[in-house]
This record gives sequence, structure tokens and C-alpha cells, in this order.
Amino acid sequence: MSTVAEPRQQPTTGPGLRIAQPVNFVRTVSSEWIKFRTLRSSWLVLVAAIVGVIVIGQLIGYNTGKSFSHLAPEDAAPSGVMQGYYLGQLLIGVLGVLFVTGEYATGMIRSTATAVPRRLPVLGAKALVFGLVAVVTMVPTCIVTFLGAMAFRSHFGHGVSLGDAGNLRVVIGTGIYLALIGLLGGAIGWIVRNTAGGISTLIGLILVVPVLFEVVPGTWAKSISKFFPSNAGSSFVSTVHASNTLTPWTGLVVMVAWVVAAFVLAGVLLKRRDV
Repeated sequence: MSTVAEPRQQPTTGPGLRIAQPVNFVRTVSSEWIKFRTLRSSWLVLVAAIVGVIVIGQLIGYNTGKSFSHLAPEDAAPSGVMQGYYLGQLLIGVLGVLFVTGEYATGMIRSTATAVPRRLPVLGAKALVFGLVAVVTMVPTCIVTFLGAMAFRSHFGHGVSLGDAGNLRVVIGTGIYLALIGLLGGAIGWIVRNTAGGISTLIGLILVVPVLFEVVPGTWAKSISKFFPSNAGSSFVSTVHASNTLTPWTGLVVMVAWVVAAFVLAGVLLKRRDV
């Protein structure tokens, strides 16, 4: 009488064997941090943003210090030396897009979705990692930029202190604004899922469309234009405010609302679409 051998059960524990760990948000954040810090391009773009903001700020500080009496009010204002953020917002925004779309370009997003099938934790983890990196780098960058530029202005007798009214808000706010632009770029990356398309959409939203609304005849377009992300953010990081701009804190609220709305849309699309 023949017998059928029962399949041999593999041990689940023992030397050399590791028990599979459940996926949770902390491990998802750790995974996203590994992805960010192991990509050379991430650091190259981030360093370019840091150097660009600082160098432009020092050049502005030196040049405006020499010709201070002939400057327009917005250039003579303390926030004038922070105008390197125009370049910084492009670089940090592109980095936000790349952090997301890079996975779609390589196909790694499929592995990510398999490891974290609920998907939304990945969106949150990427936003958390990128947001922390952006704030931790951009805020000190803006402080260094302001102090260095004001050292040049002080040499010509026109320097002001970081502690003077409104200056701390402008300097810290510029760093926060750059971080928010980067997060907006990340959300657009989730929505568009393509690097070229994401970068084009971001640039159009923060640069092209607001300018188009500014040149449209009539007051209605200008009333709408001040609510676009870059215009709302610039009202928060400026010490000179025109009559057709938002108040500083209203500008910050509008900017945050853009980022939140973009991530809500990104989350809905991420849950509904195939990877």
C-alpha cells in the first residue's frame, strides 16, 4: 500500500531567517527617505537651489547698497535682497516634480504600489520627507542670504536687522514659501505622472498664467491673479505691498490652500487610476 509523503513545512523562524515585517507609515517614510537621499540628482538640484538663492542675494545686497538712493521702493525694501527665490522656486519646484515622476519614468511605482497597496500612505510619506527636507534646507538658506546681503548693505550704511519689524516674517516666510512650491510640484507630479508635463504645468501655474491675467484688460483678471500661488506667496514674503495684493497672512493661507487642494486631487486620482 503506497503512501503519499506530506509536503515538508518550511520553518518560519531560526538562524538566518527573518520574519516579514508589516508595512506601516513609519517604514514607508523610511523607504521614501532612502529613495531621496540615494539619488544624486536630488542633491544636485537641492544644492543648486541653495547656492542660487544665496549668490543672487549677495549680488543684490552689494549692488543695491552702492546705489541705494536711486532704488525703487521694492528693491530698497529689506525683502528686495531675497529676490533669489525666483530662481529657487523653479529649482525646488522641479525637484518636487522629479521626486514623484521619477518613479513613473523608471517603473518603480509598480513595486511601490505592490509594497504599499493602499497607496495614500506613499503620497503622505513622500510629502512628509520632501517637506521636511525643503524646510530644513530653505529656511537656513534664506537666513544666510539675508544676513550676508545686509552685511554688504551695512558696509554702505543701509543695512537693517533681522529683528526689525517684518523682516523675520519675510526671511522665514521665503523659506516656507519655497518648501510649499516644492510640495505643489510634488502634487502636480502625482496628478500628471510625467516629468516634462509636470514641470510644464508647474511653470505655467506659477509664472505664465499669472502674467497673462495681469495683462488682460479690466480689473477682474487682476483680482483673480492675486490668488494664484506665486502671487499669493509673494505677498507673504514682501515688505512692500501694493493695493491690489493680498495681505501677508492671507497670502500664506491661499498658498497653503493651493497645496492642500492639489494633494487632495492627487490622492483621489492615485486611488482611482492604475499605476
